[in-house]
Amino acid sequence: MSTPSETPPQSEDAPPTEEAASPEEATATEGAAATEQRTAAVVYNPVKVHLPSLKRTVNRYQREAGWAETKWYATSEEDPGGGMAREAVAAGVDVIAAAGGDGTVRAVAEVAHEAGVTLALLPSGTGNLLARNIPAPIDDLGASAHTIFNGEDRAIDFGQVRVERPDGSRDRYGFLVMAGLGLDARMLVNTNDDLKKKVGWLAYVDSLVRSLRDADAFEFRFKLDDDATRSVRGHSLIVGNCGMLQAGAMLLPDAEIDDGVFDVLVMRPHSVLGWARIAARVFWENAILRWVRRSALGNTVIGERITTKAREERPLRYLRGKQFVVRLEKPDEFEIDGDPVGEVVAFRASIDPGSLTVRVAGPEDQTRATRRR
Repeated sequence: MSTPSETPPQSEDAPPTEEAASPEEATATEGAAATEQRTAAVVYNPVKVHLPSLKRTVNRYQREAGWAETKWYATSEEDPGGGMAREAVAAGVDVIAAAGGDGTVRAVAEVAHEAGVTLALLPSGTGNLLARNIPAPIDDLGASAHTIFNGEDRAIDFGQVRVERPDGSRDRYGFLVMAGLGLDARMLVNTNDDLKKKVGWLAYVDSLVRSLRDADAFEFRFKLDDDATRSVRGHSLIVGNCGMLQAGAMLLPDAEIDDGVFDVLVMRPHSVLGWARIAARVFWENAILRWVRRSALGNTVIGERITTKAREERPLRYLRGKQFVVRLEKPDEFEIDGDPVGEVVAFRASIDPGSLTVRVAGPEDQTRATRRR
């Protein structure tokens, strides 16, 4: 009985036999499979967005990136986005994009912060305050949608505030940009919604003028971190995680969205000239001060003198810290990220450093302008 012959050696001209994938190739294949399984969700305000255009644009970049089909959730008058974001988290999505105004962004961000899910932005409101401060493209839907699937993650600070109502009840909120009371909160309460729909943020100018007529100062006691309790009289009190408003107004020139502290501003003008001085600071000088502090000049003796002197100006008082407790002499309107939330008699604000992950434009995007120090 003949025995099987040995397999003859393969000639140089013969086609190579198929070999097992190398470890590098196997890893790449696994990575591609994982990418295909990633899923995004969009929580959108149907009043603020043009849904067909939004879906068409998002789906385009989703397909190009090889992600799974995007999940869509519409907000309602009763729920600005928190419940929808929780549904998305339960569905196991990797990124939740907020498409709407500042109220929608804040509602989604609160859930994303709690669940540890990445937040993305599809700016669609009047203020778009977080997008302005990241910064992210405001009027470029394609760039914003591209960032959901191709951007990079950035850790930012997340503000938390507990408020006490006149009836003794208490509520808790998160905030991304700023919270405050006095003139700014009254301005938001007095804003004409119909005018806001027609002219956007310019409606706030009309409201500001009307609010200034009733801009009575209020008295309050505060405690910042471990400092002693102090009493102050002012027209507006703001606790900010970042400082830029609409029209390029720089309210808090030292505020950074990832520095682990918040900035406090007390407005206390004593005359019309005082209000004029505040306007000059907010709409012009603060932007220059911010540039000085971020430039090489900011590290010099001259630069430090410029920024320090600016903080001591009488109509404006700036403070910085991680915990801020305030009690008012009488109830006043309170606002969070541009939304009025009713009257309060006290509040406690704190900062949770680097606890919220936001998807920002990657290094290959021309829209990328994220601060790096």
